[in-house]
Amino acid sequence: MADIYDILIIGGGPGGYVAAIRAAQLGFKTAIVEREHLGGICLNWGCIPTKALLRSAEVYHYAEHAEDYGLKIAKPDFDIADVVKRSRGISAQLNGGVGFLMKKNKVDVIWGEAKITKAGKGGPVEVSVGTMQKPIVEPQNPIPKGVLGEGSYKAKHVIVATGARPRVLPGIEPDGDRIWTYFEAMKPKTMPKSLIVMGSGAIGIEFASFYRTMGAEVTVVELLPQIMPVEDGEIAALARKALEKQGIKILTDTKVTNVTKSGEGVTVEAEGKDGAKQTLSAERLISAIGVQGNSEGFGLQEMGVAIDRGIVTVDGFGRTNVEGIYAIGDVAGPPMLAHKAEHEGTICVEKIKGLDVHPMKKERIPGCTYCQPQVASVGLTEAKAKESGRAVKVGRFKFQGNGKAIALGEPEGMVKTIFDAKTGELLGAHMVGAEVTELIQGFVIAMGLETTEEELMHTVFPHPTLSEMMHESVLDAYGRVIHM
Repeated sequence: MADIYDILIIGGGPGGYVAAIRAAQLGFKTAIVEREHLGGICLNWGCIPTKALLRSAEVYHYAEHAEDYGLKIAKPDFDIADVVKRSRGISAQLNGGVGFLMKKNKVDVIWGEAKITKAGKGGPVEVSVGTMQKPIVEPQNPIPKGVLGEGSYKAKHVIVATGARPRVLPGIEPDGDRIWTYFEAMKPKTMPKSLIVMGSGAIGIEFASFYRTMGAEVTVVELLPQIMPVEDGEIAALARKALEKQGIKILTDTKVTNVTKSGEGVTVEAEGKDGAKQTLSAERLISAIGVQGNSEGFGLQEMGVAIDRGIVTVDGFGRTNVEGIYAIGDVAGPPMLAHKAEHEGTICVEKIKGLDVHPMKKERIPGCTYCQPQVASVGLTEAKAKESGRAVKVGRFKFQGNGKAIALGEPEGMVKTIFDAKTGELLGAHMVGAEVTELIQGFVIAMGLETTEEELMHTVFPHPTLSEMMHESVLDAYGRVIHM
């Protein structure tokens, strides 16, 4: 029997390993149970490797359009195996980095599958760890054969950070061959000539953008009226226009009613809102209809932990209804984003320590989609702000009025800001265009500091930068725009 830990975390993804590091910093004896690979889906199969793929696509795009910049380059080509190899190598490097951080912070890593066997009534939580028989996906690096593994462990507090997995629709189950999830889309053995993407959230649109840039014919099918359904309608419309200009076919208000596979590919039967039907064919189908929390198999149900539609019910500090058990990250509900999980982990352990912490304000969590052009947002959309009954002031500034954007050869895009007309509170900021995923943090900080329009208008932004458009958008909301 191992010593009793102060905090034991099930899952070594962004939420889990960040919570572990913060716990160690606060003096807690800490351990992580991980069954496959440190860094979780984000580092190994999501956030990081997709950005590596998209970077390769971006460089390829610029090489193809070198003449637009006064350069002459022979027609570029690529080997998809090398593109994938680079992506996987980056993930492996960062995976090893997380292992180093665990060692540096003296966090024990216990390899295997965890199950909570006892909790509540003021005693320690007991967790049994069994050997992982078959990984869900192959680990990036070999699992170390350390001392800690199969056995029984106790902890005063157990944090469940088990993440999520791709949602699957009956009849459209991924087979790893013709029907893909993001796992298979991340490492194609050959480059498909045609592709259907079912779902237009961040995952679907990023893969649509990657494969189209690399030369595949891509069709996106979305059940709702708007692509990127969580984004501001005006921004989503501009993104759609840009993606269609690149040759991506987009069908909204359309549901997939049937999928059949053949030796040549897949055939998709789709039906529009008006009842009109059409048949689509492609070599591959990517199912990107969202994810569902990994709340089964860890003993949560047996312990009486409240779970709603696969999501563990928690308060603002990650506490469940069962004493000693907490949940953070994707398994604790949307938005299912790595940076949300990391901050939840920090809040959770700081609350356990007894520090004066505040619950996370989910409306201040930024979202980013790394397609071309990029999309980023924080806060309320214009429609949601108006639905709340507020009078609003809306500012807009287009990329074509910004000198840096023109110099970069990226004149398409817009920055949109939404303010409370009475108080000047920044309610939301939404962007589409080059590098907006790097710009959005400025508005996130402003919202966190409860900055008003006056303070933003009197902030000096450097020239020439894309960030100047943030300033101009604020000015536009109050009739003071300069360069448009």
